[in-house]
Amino acid sequence: MTYNEIVEMAEETGLPVAYDHFAEGESPEPPFLIFLFPSSSNFPADGRVYAKIQALHFELYTDKKQPDVEAKVEAVLDCYGIFYDKSEVWIADERLYEVLYTMEVLSNE
Repeated sequence: MTYNEIVEMAEETGLPVAYDHFAEGESPEPPFLIFLFPSSSNFPADGRVYAKIQALHFELYTDKKQPDVEAKVEAVLDCYGIFYDKSEVWIADERLYEVLYTMEVLSNE
């Protein structure tokens, strides 16, 4: 997937979306979605990168537990046939829940 394809996929959730973070003072009211590529797990062949595999994180932020919003994110990922893992944490300083979806995608760039 290309960066633009991932942006389009994230936007299909209907949530405000940004890469890594929103600019200071421009963060929307929750719920909102952040995505980022924290690492890669490239596949080697013949001493070079044969397939570029990017770790992709979708971070869903909500001010209360919202299973319906989580279901929207999951429906989009399911529609694209993406296998993901999910975890959740309360961020006390921010007073937000973070539902983290971790996955890997094959980079086309």
